[in-house]
Order: sequence, then C-alpha cells, then structure tokens
Amino acid sequence: MAIDLTYLGHSGFILSDGVYALAIDPFLSGNPGATLTPAQIKVKHIALTHGHEDHFGDTLEIAKANGATVYAVWEITSYLGQHGHEKVQPANPGGTIAAEFGSVSFVQAFHSSSYKGQYMGNPCGVIVRMGGHCVYHMGDTALFSDIKLIGELYKPDVALVPIGDRFTMGPEHGALAAEMCGARVAVPIHYNTWPPIAQDPAKFRPRGVEVRVMKPGDSWRLS
Repeated sequence: MAIDLTYLGHSGFILSDGVYALAIDPFLSGNPGATLTPAQIKVKHIALTHGHEDHFGDTLEIAKANGATVYAVWEITSYLGQHGHEKVQPANPGGTIAAEFGSVSFVQAFHSSSYKGQYMGNPCGVIVRMGGHCVYHMGDTALFSDIKLIGELYKPDVALVPIGDRFTMGPEHGALAAEMCGARVAVPIHYNTWPPIAQDPAKFRPRGVEVRVMKPGDSWRLS
C-alpha cells in the first residue's frame, strides 16, 4: 500500500494512506513558511515529538476541531487534558501504541521540551507505521550513536532529519544520522524557517540514501 507524505513546513508533516491521516508536529500559526492554516488540516490522528512551540504548534486547535487522537509523552497529553482535549494516547520513549492505521512508537532524542515555560517531559523521535511502511521522524535531536540501533529495531523506509544546526544537528551530522538509521529515503527538515537555522540543504549528503528536499505544501508518494 502507498502512503502520501505532505510537508507542512519546518518539522510538520501529514501522513496518509488514503483512509487514515496523521499529522506530526503541526506548527502553522507563526510559521513563516506554512502554506496551510490550522482550519485546513483534516486529520483524526496527531503525533508530537516534543512540547516546544514550533512543534506543539496548533495541536490543540486541530485536535479539538477534528476530534483527533493525540499521541505524545505523558506530560503533553496531561496538558491537553487540562485544556479541554482528553482524546489522547500517552506514552514515553521505548513505548509503542497500536492504532487503527498501524502504530506509533516513541524513541530517544537529545534535546529539551517545554511549552510556555512548562516542562513537557522527554523529547522524542516518533516512529509511525502506516500502510506497510515505516517513517522515522527524528524530532529535534543531536547526533547520537543509538540512531543506528533505532534503525536496526524499526527498519524505517523514510527518515525525516533535522539539519538546521544550533538547536539540532546540522547538515553534516544529519547526513550521518540518515546513514546510521538505514532509511532508503531521507528528507531534511527544521531549517530555513528563521535566520538562526538557515542552511543549504545541498550540504545534506548522506551516502547511499536518496535525499528528497521538500518545500512547504509539497507531497510525494511512498510505494
């Protein structure tokens, strides 16, 4: 089965198998590159890598409008419940949640996580299985050796890799991460949204991995 990946800009995506659709890190309001508004997002599932404003984004508005289930670490789902959205699936790094479209798993990431000054638990990478495929969204992370182990455990087809530097890996470390996880396709993310994370994606050159550079609003089909 094929799945479509649509880039929302920054680190945000929608994955769809034609029946189910899941958004990851839907940051649109305040995102200078976004081509869609929160009201245009129609999904029944949302997964979050961590709580920072440029990832949590418009989750609450989108979740309430769509009656969407949100998959995230415990602290984030607790925050959502306190703000009127209780359709959540909490987990933590190492955990997998079965879903009607497949599954969501959380893996380690080296970063931080807060929202409006409130601690939001551990930052994570997110593994989504949908339509017989596996997508590894690395979240915001530094390079770490267990990315290789994550690749061996989950065998991702696609890796969504931050390359903006300063707050995450830069292009060179991101290329190593793409190689280490064993994905056949890598998409650079989390760059050029603002000047401090300006990068040339041409510097993202993992060996033996197909690179797809996407612009906000772009979609492609994984089959």
